[in-house]
Amino acid sequence: MTRIIAPLLFCALAALPARAQQLPVFEVGVAGGGGTVPAYPASSQNQTRGLVVPYMIYRGNVLRSDDSGLRARASLADDIELSVSASGGFHAASSDVTVRQGMPDLDWLGEIGPNLRFTVWRGENEASPARLVVDTPVRAVFSTDWSSISFRGFTFAPDIAYERLNVLAPYARLRVSAGVLFGTNQYSDYFYGVDPEYATPWRPDYHAQAGYVGARLTVSYRLPITERLSVVAGGRVENFSGATNADSPLYRSQWNGSLVVGFAFSLWRSEARVDVSSQPFD
Repeated sequence: MTRIIAPLLFCALAALPARAQQLPVFEVGVAGGGGTVPAYPASSQNQTRGLVVPYMIYRGNVLRSDDSGLRARASLADDIELSVSASGGFHAASSDVTVRQGMPDLDWLGEIGPNLRFTVWRGENEASPARLVVDTPVRAVFSTDWSSISFRGFTFAPDIAYERLNVLAPYARLRVSAGVLFGTNQYSDYFYGVDPEYATPWRPDYHAQAGYVGARLTVSYRLPITERLSVVAGGRVENFSGATNADSPLYRSQWNGSLVVGFAFSLWRSEARVDVSSQPFD
């Protein structure tokens, strides 16, 4: 699928859990994951997908690169942070999706854009730090078949997330988020549009419109196994009731579900360290 799996995997693809007050300034490693995900938003079919990639973490004083993207450390105000975040998703072969038979494949997706984060609450339990954050990412979306890149519009995906550390095990991290997704007409047409040449008696031509795509609830849990190895498991439920393009012949289900597992292994760490005791979620 194109968008569902990436946020769940990011827990393992970039940030390893802190097991001390000092963490390396720079890390390089390998991470991966996989699971069962919808072929596309509001699809009636799930697919099994997996991915292994290298990753890099940089914990600088001003800039940081981790599971939250490339972030500017200079605060705009108390508990307000501006960052550049990225996401992505798997391809889906139309030959494997009944309703898309004969249509072009859905390519790999990449998304990048600014995110304004508001920390609206912090827990007072130092033994198990917690916080409530609101993210407001706006991202440009691109697709690729590895021979060319195409622009697919923009998305706006605000959500609110509860995060807690040291849940059930030392340094383990729980995250529960709820949010909604909006897309421009180019983004929506990529999933729900049917050009006249691909129309059939049971799949009429359709031109998608910009607007509301759906809502989702996501849960992830990251557990450190060793200083260098962590694992993550997550799930997501999405509802597409009231979607702008619910009349599309490619809109097949009001509900989608995903299950994902992943890992991250640090191959190299710099000797230089940074103190993270005052920022336990970094």
